[in-house]
Amino acid sequence: MKHHKQLERRTFTQDRFDILIKRQKSGKATFNELTELDDIVNRDPAIRESILEEMQAINDPPDPQKPDDMLSTPPIKKTTLLEKIISFISRLFITAGVSNLNRAVLS
Repeated sequence: MKHHKQLERRTFTQDRFDILIKRQKSGKATFNELTELDDIVNRDPAIRESILEEMQAINDPPDPQKPDDMLSTPPIKKTTLLEKIISFISRLFITAGVSNLNRAVLS
């Protein structure tokens, strides 16, 4: 026994809309086809409603993630005045050592 698909009633406008949307998504639609697509969307309220629902679904943000799922960033450690001074002095000696090394190589 063969099982046939349920027949779907479609109008010419709906078929043409599907064809034009496929051409638009593939990047092959001409200006005239895009104009025709615009006219179809503006004329047919059912198609316009489906387009608006798609746009709403795209623009809706996804469900908020649970705090456990979010990536946690480690807290930023604030440097104290003593650490800043030590860092400055160590950089000062490193650059002084490099400049002394460059003088020795150039001599």
